Amino acid sequence: MKKEILKLSSVSKIYNLGGQKIKAVDNVDLTIHQGEFISIVGKSGSGKSTLMHLMGLLDTPSKGKIYIEGKEASTLKEAELAKLRNEYIGFVFQQFNLLARTTSVDNVALPLTYSKVPVNKRKQIAIDLLTKLGMIDRLYNHSNELSGGQRQRVAIARALANDPSIVFADEPTGNLDSKTGKEVLDIFKDLHKQGKTIVLVTHDIGIAKVAKRVITIKDGKIISDKN
Repeated sequence: MKKEILKLSSVSKIYNLGGQKIKAVDNVDLTIHQGEFISIVGKSGSGKSTLMHLMGLLDTPSKGKIYIEGKEASTLKEAELAKLRNEYIGFVFQQFNLLARTTSVDNVALPLTYSKVPVNKRKQIAIDLLTKLGMIDRLYNHSNELSGGQRQRVAIARALANDPSIVFADEPTGNLDSKTGKEVLDIFKDLHKQGKTIVLVTHDIGIAKVAKRVITIKDGKIISDKN
């Protein structure tokens, strides 16, 4: 059995809205091992985005425990969570979340500044990742000069900058046409072949099927987990 990267034990997230308690995530148990390619699929409002935020340490559970690389993260303060995220987790979002008037290289190098990587090394890591993702001709373009597909390639390179243990992709093809979306999914397939652990969050079962393991969520509960 490969190394355990992430574990959720009886995790719930409860929101108090107007005096009413809403269980966005309801008593979820989930373990992810190194090198897995997983998709989490569910309709809008199913709880999949809340689950991803919990798994990615962007939010803390109301109940239960979360472990990343064996470290319990459920009760940590924000500064400690930020450190763990930077060390172990990469994110790719539907909206790209790039700095608009910043070059591709500088966008990718940004997470490395928090890791105290020397400036020259940061730049080289960014150039190498962008080159591998077919962006050698766009290294010094600002992100507002790039197409949607090119921006997502920069975002993927940025997610990989710190060589994370796990990469979360939240609706990564949501703002792309079908051809460009397929190219982006092919990048994730290649990353998985290279040994990366990937969790793809989507509402589209067709996209979910690119993963080796498909987890379906409904009303905050996992109703199916298939390899």
